[in-house]
Amino acid sequence: MGRLTITVAPRHSLLTPALTLAILLTACSTPPQMRALQSPPPLPIPSVSLSPRIIEQAGAYLGYVAQARTISADFTAPDQVASALTRGESFEPQQLRRDAIAYAAMLALQDPAFVAGVRLYFADPEQRRQVIAELYRNPAYAVGFKGSDSAAGRIIAKVGEAGTQIYAAGQAVKQAAYDVQHQAWSKADVPNRDERLARAKSISAAIMMSPRDPVSTLQRSDSSITYPVAPPYTPLVTRGLAVAALAALGEAGDTNDGTTMLMMAEPGTDTCLNLSKLNLYQCLAVAKPNYEDIFCLGQHILMDTGQCLIKASGAAMLVEPLPLSSPDATATVKKKGPARRPLTPSPDTTATNNEPP
Repeated sequence: MGRLTITVAPRHSLLTPALTLAILLTACSTPPQMRALQSPPPLPIPSVSLSPRIIEQAGAYLGYVAQARTISADFTAPDQVASALTRGESFEPQQLRRDAIAYAAMLALQDPAFVAGVRLYFADPEQRRQVIAELYRNPAYAVGFKGSDSAAGRIIAKVGEAGTQIYAAGQAVKQAAYDVQHQAWSKADVPNRDERLARAKSISAAIMMSPRDPVSTLQRSDSSITYPVAPPYTPLVTRGLAVAALAALGEAGDTNDGTTMLMMAEPGTDTCLNLSKLNLYQCLAVAKPNYEDIFCLGQHILMDTGQCLIKASGAAMLVEPLPLSSPDATATVKKKGPARRPLTPSPDTTATNNEPP
């Protein structure tokens, strides 16, 4: 038995004789070699954490999608056209992309296989730190986790579906630009055209707000069954997976908000949405009668934006059908500005064989 030295506590000490005896018995009953082998308790596994800011961004994305895809093509007066323009143009391109990534991360966290695949890397604290560092260095590293294909499939399906719905709404609105030309109000010039263009630019630069209860909005947004999709994925998908992986590792909460926001902003990948805005401004600058404003709304706010979301998700691209009917011979919708340039897709980020250590 090892030798134990005891220091007698003063009379006012809380060590009673019974407690002192218990300490002595415990110390003497454990051999020194066993006491040396005892290890500290393991660190608690962090819970899945996502900062309120990211949740609000995802909610803002859903808010815009909801208002854009429900724009009606049943126009009967100029004020309806002006109101629809305001609703549809109210997004800033970089924010919409960041908000879409936040929504993608929320979708990935709803995939049990992906979350379980990420949370396998808690046993070794050093390994966990290495995985986190790799995610920050290259977001496409998240593709290596088990379950990433099903989480990616969920993102592609839902973001692509939103883009398709907005695109379809735009097709109906664009067709309305032809259909309303037999109504006298549609041929009248839009009042205060310069103010209308300035308002469009101002609204486009404003920050989109999230619904009051973004969590319940997000929970209601995904009830359909989706299927796994193999890589490569677009930057939106890979960054959504990466943010979700950090959340599953307990690294995307309030304390990590700054670094997580950097991961959600990739320079040079907003070309498509930026171009849709530029085309909108050019269209509004030359549009005079109300039916031309309807054309700008349908083509450059709804169809172009929907097309950008479809491309950003990596979903199958739609082909625009021919007009459902011919425009009136005496009043033709024309885009008097430069010829419309093709939309530029975001560059793909390929990632294969990125197995976590």
